Amino acid sequence: MSKIKKNFVIENLEVVDISTEGKAIAKNDGLVVFIEGAVPGDVVDVMVHRKKNSFAEGKVHQMIKLSEHRVKPICEHFGTCGGCKWQNLSYATQLQFKQKYVFDAFTRIGKLDFPALLPILGNEKEYFYRNKLEFSFSNKKWLTKEQMDSEEIIENKNALGFHIPGMFDKILAIDKCYLQEEPSNSIRNKVRDYAHKHKLTFFDIRNKSGLLRTLMIRTTSTGEIMVVVSVFEWLEKELFALLDFMKTEFPQITCLQYTHNDKGNDTFFGLDIKTYYGRDHILEEMEGLKFKISAKSFYQTNSEQAYNLYKITRDFAELTGSELVYDLYTGTGTIANFVARNAKKVIGIEYVEDAIKDAVENSKSNNIHNTLFFAGNMKDVLNEDFVQTHGKPDVIISDPPRAGMDVDVVNVILKALPKKVVYVSCNPSTQARDLALMQEHYKIIKSQAVDMFPQTAHVENVVLLERI
Repeated sequence: MSKIKKNFVIENLEVVDISTEGKAIAKNDGLVVFIEGAVPGDVVDVMVHRKKNSFAEGKVHQMIKLSEHRVKPICEHFGTCGGCKWQNLSYATQLQFKQKYVFDAFTRIGKLDFPALLPILGNEKEYFYRNKLEFSFSNKKWLTKEQMDSEEIIENKNALGFHIPGMFDKILAIDKCYLQEEPSNSIRNKVRDYAHKHKLTFFDIRNKSGLLRTLMIRTTSTGEIMVVVSVFEWLEKELFALLDFMKTEFPQITCLQYTHNDKGNDTFFGLDIKTYYGRDHILEEMEGLKFKISAKSFYQTNSEQAYNLYKITRDFAELTGSELVYDLYTGTGTIANFVARNAKKVIGIEYVEDAIKDAVENSKSNNIHNTLFFAGNMKDVLNEDFVQTHGKPDVIISDPPRAGMDVDVVNVILKALPKKVVYVSCNPSTQARDLALMQEHYKIIKSQAVDMFPQTAHVENVVLLERI
């Protein structure tokens, strides 16, 4: 084929797939073309803006034929906001491609032998399923092309919302987000309006100035609400007046906190989180168990589907009450405490020390006495000496971050050789990579995907391994 240059239009491309980043995929004489603004089944003309030897990237130049899988996005911010990139794809089709993603990861990356995958477990709610959202304040509001091209003078360029993908200093002002139930939108918009009315300054990430920096809202299935405001400049009078307003306007807030963050990033780690009103945590409930969640704690951001995920994990483990279980990357000990009643003993390991404190408290408050928790880097804590000291596990449950398990952790598992490993993953690609390292000693018995994040390409997957 002839060389395709930048800003060249490729005509009549049929979209056949969609990537894990949410971009549509078409093929043209051996060239893989990633397309923004299309869905599988569309036929489009594409304006290419980037070209390499084996692939190209572009945007829809003209729509020739609409896919039967296409639906109308409900959010006015779709296409600009970096989230919910699959909103224009029917939910049934989303599930099909998520299942395909797991299959492709296992066959192409892991080259694994496995039985047929169990059907993916879809989410009952297509929207309003998240229990946590983090918004950013910025004095660099994202302006549309129409706003930039117009002669209108925009005096207020403050914004409270989400970062524009690829632009660290630009924030899209969000009016309504369809990911978290009320009062999330009301809290965010009332805080924004108060800040404008009282002329509170928004964070300037380039010049490192401004009062308001981030706003985090967490909710639970039991109706509890946590709100954390972080500020860059320390102006106590202005901050406390804002918190008083929030306390009065939203009396249903269970936990109202604040922190002073003058670091180079927005993370809470290393910061002192102070409670202004209410408790210093919120409580989630699952099968009668109560789980304490603090501002720094990791907890699955879809409470209802997390319950289904943990039930599948427990079912895969098939515990009889006599097993020693290691729960790796335990977080606040949710899985560890969830399976503890079915095991002889559960040992949880987690990097975040505050999360381990919550895990210990979660066991104590639920009268669970057969758990033990350790904080530290996984590859440093989990070693041969640790296994010798605490016992060889019968079952290992592992729920690592997206990067998967460190090779040193995999090697310790292979030396311990538990009868079963239940691997929970939010990234089937790294999961497949890790499973490939274990296939000499373990066989895959079953695998089931769980959709935690409708309207996105993300999917969780649970695999049961048994020792050969």
